[in-house]
Amino acid sequence: MAPLAGPPLPLVRLMLSRTIWGLTTADERATLPIVTIPNQITLARILATPLFMFFLYAEGTIFKILALAIFALAAISDAVDGYLARALHQETRFGVFADPIADKLLVTAAFVSFVELGELTAPPVVAILAREFLVTGLRILAIGEGITIRASILAKLKTLSHIGLVLFILSTRYFGLGPWGHGLKDAFLYLAVALAVISGAEYFWRARQVFRGMSVPH
Repeated sequence: MAPLAGPPLPLVRLMLSRTIWGLTTADERATLPIVTIPNQITLARILATPLFMFFLYAEGTIFKILALAIFALAAISDAVDGYLARALHQETRFGVFADPIADKLLVTAAFVSFVELGELTAPPVVAILAREFLVTGLRILAIGEGITIRASILAKLKTLSHIGLVLFILSTRYFGLGPWGHGLKDAFLYLAVALAVISGAEYFWRARQVFRGMSVPH
């Protein structure tokens, strides 16, 4: 009696891929976008925001350390989920939408909290947040016109400067940096604001074709 033939090796690999990673084809990723590993990391970063704020406002050294640790891990996860999405071919529509939202939510929560805690003044934070709202609106408008505006090197440097500023302030709340602390914080702040303004202007320059031919509704 001949032994029963098992499924072909490519089919086994496909079944394992579906079992481990959840999705394989573009159609499936569009149908069930949240179950991929990169998207789960993005969702975890969103859920970490209120936890970060709780520890940020709580009294005690341990809570300051936890706030710093959570923000640092969330910042690292931003790079991890993007890498996994590309490496596992799991770049989904949900991920394209949720990943920048998760970043902006976490950083915005930190900046607004720092104003209330007296770590930053309102004007530079308003400038930074205004840039985020304007660029987000611009990208939504561009999508409506069928144009995709990808993040430039300046935009990535802006993100790094904002993350660096938040990490620096969180570190000084626990470690303290003596008389040099305020000067370094101001330097980080000026850099963050400058990159926000410059990268925002670059976005509008690159997207100038979005406004061409747009008619004013009567």
